[in-house]
Amino acid sequence: MKDGGAGLVLRRDAGGVTTFTLNRPEQRNALTRALIDEAIAALAAIKDDTSVKVVVLTGAGPAFCSGHDLKELRANNDPAWTRDLFQTCSDLMLAMTRLPQPIIARVHGIATAAGCQLVATADLAVAADSATFATPGVNIGLFCSTPMVALSRNVGRKKAMEMLLVGKPLTAKDAETAGLINMAVAPDKLDETVYGLAQVIAGKSSKILAIGKRAFYEQIELGLADSYALAGAVMCKNMLEGDTTEGIDAFLGKRKPVWSN
Repeated sequence: MKDGGAGLVLRRDAGGVTTFTLNRPEQRNALTRALIDEAIAALAAIKDDTSVKVVVLTGAGPAFCSGHDLKELRANNDPAWTRDLFQTCSDLMLAMTRLPQPIIARVHGIATAAGCQLVATADLAVAADSATFATPGVNIGLFCSTPMVALSRNVGRKKAMEMLLVGKPLTAKDAETAGLINMAVAPDKLDETVYGLAQVIAGKSSKILAIGKRAFYEQIELGLADSYALAGAVMCKNMLEGDTTEGIDAFLGKRKPVWSN
């Protein structure tokens, strides 16, 4: 086990799973420009690290993430600064999607606005059944347009528009039903569920997971025929991988595969 970081994003490594913790607990982990920059740097540091199989994203204190820091937004009321901030936040979401390793959001409290966007952007999400999710910007005159991008790619259109137009929080159970999270569990089962899931994924070939994750996000934005063309090409590439040969041989030989990753 290894722990690191004393700043806005803490890092903990154990058993092939890296946990990144947003570390502004007193501000409910509201996203400042500095925190976003640290998060991007944290992801970049593990992108090519083959010892990291899975990433868990969580927050310190009582909240997962309350969205952008509104005090910082008001203190920097300059169009160029604001444009750069939201572009950098979008860069963070793209970095999560492009990271080879799967990301699991571990949600134990509120996940609002850009915090809800982080949950929607993560590959998987598990929440305590006491957690809540919302895109409430409309209530303060700031429509959650950037969170809308990830939200609308995970939740049905009518539910996404309801969240965006009304701003009312969803319970964890409602978020599970809507497809925003994979499952809602009792708070005392959250870590067991999240890290149990992470260990299952960590037992797969990281090379094959990276191929599959990249293809998933590339094909989902294409038309049906183009999606099949891309997926077919990826399958052909996948078949040439050493771990694929090992996996098939292990299955046929009724033994456990030994991944080279």
